[in-house]
Amino acid sequence: MEERKRPQWSSSIAFIIASIGSAVGLGNIWRFPYIMGEYGGAVFLFIYLLLIFTICILPLISELFLGKFFQKNIVSVYEAIDKKCSIFGWLCIVTAILIPCFYFVVGGWILNYIYISLTDLQVADYTVYFADFVKSPLLQPFYTILFLILTVGITYRGVNKGIEKANNIMMPAFAVILLILAIYTLNLPNASRGLEFMFNPDFSKVNMKMILIALGQALFTLSIGMGALTTYGSYLKKDAKIVRLSYVLAFFDTLLAVLAGIMIFPAVFSFGLEPGAGPNLVFITMPHIFNQLPFGNLISLMFFVLIFFAAITSGISLLETSVLTFIEKFNMSRGKAVLVLTGIISLITIPTSLSYGILNGTALCGFNLFEFLDFATSNILLPFNTLIICLVVGWVIKPSNMLITKRRWCFKIFNFALKYIIPIVLITLMYFGLEG
Repeated sequence: MEERKRPQWSSSIAFIIASIGSAVGLGNIWRFPYIMGEYGGAVFLFIYLLLIFTICILPLISELFLGKFFQKNIVSVYEAIDKKCSIFGWLCIVTAILIPCFYFVVGGWILNYIYISLTDLQVADYTVYFADFVKSPLLQPFYTILFLILTVGITYRGVNKGIEKANNIMMPAFAVILLILAIYTLNLPNASRGLEFMFNPDFSKVNMKMILIALGQALFTLSIGMGALTTYGSYLKKDAKIVRLSYVLAFFDTLLAVLAGIMIFPAVFSFGLEPGAGPNLVFITMPHIFNQLPFGNLISLMFFVLIFFAAITSGISLLETSVLTFIEKFNMSRGKAVLVLTGIISLITIPTSLSYGILNGTALCGFNLFEFLDFATSNILLPFNTLIICLVVGWVIKPSNMLITKRRWCFKIFNFALKYIIPIVLITLMYFGLEG
């Protein structure tokens, strides 16, 4: 097999921006606010922050460690550890392929709402409009494939010219738009009620289900268990400080998720709407609010461009995980790997885009195809893959403390939690997730 020169990030800043782009996705802007709304607001946020910086940071460090240490794709990393472990690498690739198959459908919804905002299309009832759109046998697949093509186009250009360049443009723009919208909604009437909902916790609402939901959300939003962080970590230079980079990544990912809540909840409370509106919060509740605001179409356009940036940067990282593996395992060119994966993802994504339309009657374990892929990846594959990463790093590799951190006492805590505490928590999460 011909040896290829492995690309590297141009700097640690480039890695951080790209990794934030991977982590900051629909999980932060679409999923986080409505889950927070459903599970008590401020107290959920408190539990979520606690879990991010105690439990979830450790598998995050572990994923980056695997990538930086082995400098290989996720499958080759597991093979380097033990040939029998390669199945776990391929399971990460399956996860990285299946998530886009429903994630890109939501990306299509976003593109459609950008079109609505650009054309100043007047929608009287977004509940009816959204229901009709997701049932469309033509528009729904069209926008889904359009989102896929945009993602593929960036990935095809490679690590530096494609992924790094796109993130360097999109993520600063994302942060600026998010800040502008947050400031705007904070000046709406009764905005303080939204802030109270977010930052005045009622600890009587804490229960096991809330904790498990918060943990699952934390894993999802940090892109843990998909192989994406191992892939991005494999492009790091040898002298990169992975612990520091991990905390920087977790901090900015969390900051942007909180800012998303600050952007959304003051607006929701200003109009007397329900904060726990579920997935409809972004595609029905927020557009309804925009209709009633001065310059509503402009605000709507900024909002959905914001979500588009979040969605496509995460989609790129998922696609790159599989692309790198196909390049290195099957000795493919980047162009061929991208083409093959586009075909595979399209075969699943197109039927998935029809889940609420002509294929709505097709059930898998009581779910339509979209719901099944969401449930299977979020509640089974991601926690399981994360569990394997923790067990492999903690029990099999047993890295010396110098490979992770120079502080020996820190490493002892890290290793103990990785070997015992986090596996127990993850197994509990999967059990209750399947029971639920």
